Amino acid sequence: MEKFEYITKEGLEKLQKKIERLENIERPKISMQIAEARDKGDLSENAEYDAIKEAQGFLEMNIAKLKKKLSNSRIIDGSQINRTRVSILSTVRIKNLTYGGEQIYTLVPEGEADLKSGKISINTPISTGLLGKQVGEIAHIKLPNKMILDYEILEIAFNE
Repeated sequence: MEKFEYITKEGLEKLQKKIERLENIERPKISMQIAEARDKGDLSENAEYDAIKEAQGFLEMNIAKLKKKLSNSRIIDGSQINRTRVSILSTVRIKNLTYGGEQIYTLVPEGEADLKSGKISINTPISTGLLGKQVGEIAHIKLPNKMILDYEILEIAFNE
């Protein structure tokens, strides 16, 4: 039985566009390069041909992997999420009680994390420590280095 991977609507659209680009732009490019390399003569001593064929294999493998991911994806229904507690798709403003300072993070599915834009994977220690908490609660988060940080939940918002 296949394992489902939850994804946002935005993440699904990005995945579909990536597959489309690989199939409609990259695949034809490699086909043209193979034809050009084939025209250069003896294929048994044609390193360029071998390299392009290998690149084609990697491309096809990547397309197959992305299509499998797409078929196993399920869109997260934001309307079914409890908005009073931290959960996936929550944007959380937290205060670090250990060192001071505030951070804002949005908890997203694994494949959509982007720290530069404040999106962290639901599987990170911070996310798992925040899950289920409400505004005003303190989360005691154990990091992989055994350090424990305390965060106060200041605000929970949802973006859909």
